[in-house]
Amino acid sequence: MDVQAIADLDPDQRRALFERDAGLEAIREDVREIVDRVHEEGDVALREFCREFDDVEVGNFEVTDAAERAYEQIDDDVREAIETAATNIREFHERQVPENWDTETAGRRLGRRFYPLDSAGVYVPGGTAAYPSSALMGVIPAKVAGVEHVVVATPPAEEINPVTLAAIHAAGADAVYQVGGAQAIAAMAYGTESITGVDVIVGPGNRWVTAAKAEVQGDVKIDMLAGPSEVLVLADETADPDILAAEMLTQAEHDPNAAVVTVTDDADLAEAVVKSVDEQASEREREDIVREALANEASGVFLARSLSEATLFADEFAAEHLYVLADDEDALLDRIENYGSAFLGEYSPVAAGDYASGTNHVLPTDGQARLASGLSVDTFVRSATVQRLSRDGLSGLRETITTLATEEGLEAHAHSVDVRFED
Repeated sequence: MDVQAIADLDPDQRRALFERDAGLEAIREDVREIVDRVHEEGDVALREFCREFDDVEVGNFEVTDAAERAYEQIDDDVREAIETAATNIREFHERQVPENWDTETAGRRLGRRFYPLDSAGVYVPGGTAAYPSSALMGVIPAKVAGVEHVVVATPPAEEINPVTLAAIHAAGADAVYQVGGAQAIAAMAYGTESITGVDVIVGPGNRWVTAAKAEVQGDVKIDMLAGPSEVLVLADETADPDILAAEMLTQAEHDPNAAVVTVTDDADLAEAVVKSVDEQASEREREDIVREALANEASGVFLARSLSEATLFADEFAAEHLYVLADDEDALLDRIENYGSAFLGEYSPVAAGDYASGTNHVLPTDGQARLASGLSVDTFVRSATVQRLSRDGLSGLRETITTLATEEGLEAHAHSVDVRFED
């Protein structure tokens, strides 16, 4: 990895940085076949896919009791860590619960009411790593929102990670199923003989999971189409290069396709970050994955001509995670609008948000932070508007309504107002 000047980036390099995608198109047809088979064949297809993709013969899909047992059997310190994280996540999301409101003016009482969705499905990844934190991040906001029935799908195994199962139980899931991949998304979207269909599906996963969410979107609500992990580190000359490098490697160890970037206006700092990244990568247990991520076209250390250029770069990148370490982090953040979650200062590692500070770690990637928000209580709530007009209130709007209705050629609309004033 070498330092690159932002001013020297050619169009192809800028495209690789700013037009990232989750690589869904290449597998879309295969995923559609999986989804269609689960929709049509139910449990039969699920069992076949568990054998084919996970090399596991599944008897009962439901493992809710196993999650409860796991919670009781894990080490006390792990259980305490889960509960501490769960408490912080719950408290943060409780502040997001919307309140019904109404207002009255000129004979018009208008309001908005909020209702939780009836059911939600949370995908909790398995595979090369266990993700108990994803269980907390997905289930807790749904329960805080008031969703009555929350189910979790997690990949099958000869022994599902007990800490993941314990976290699912601690979060308050109502049912847990051992099924993974695109087939899990299809099962939660449409239901099978064993698995109840839901209204909304959330949670991170690989590109097969993401492509399946794209396929079922419209039949159910989804949170987002999230791609590989991302971080953009923004720093000035006061920053510690070892901290910046550590933040890059934190996301790099997730996925070979992760996008990890540092941008600074200080040339010496940029060179020091490159050196520290290489040194720290050699010390990481998942070094192979880390080095693949560092070699991505969407990863690198970039030198800006000024902090203004650096913040413009960060805003255009629209990272999932934005880490800022500078003399005045708040001033820099005030100049950036596009990011999933921001972490400011020496003692605010992205890992804090990944696990226990309370914010949600399910966040938009691939530049979607320009358009979308991270997972929150809002994801599990719908709203409706309510109005009551008095005679005077409608009278005051009568001419406006009838004029516009007439212009649109909708005479019955105008009549529905006028009829109320016929003596």
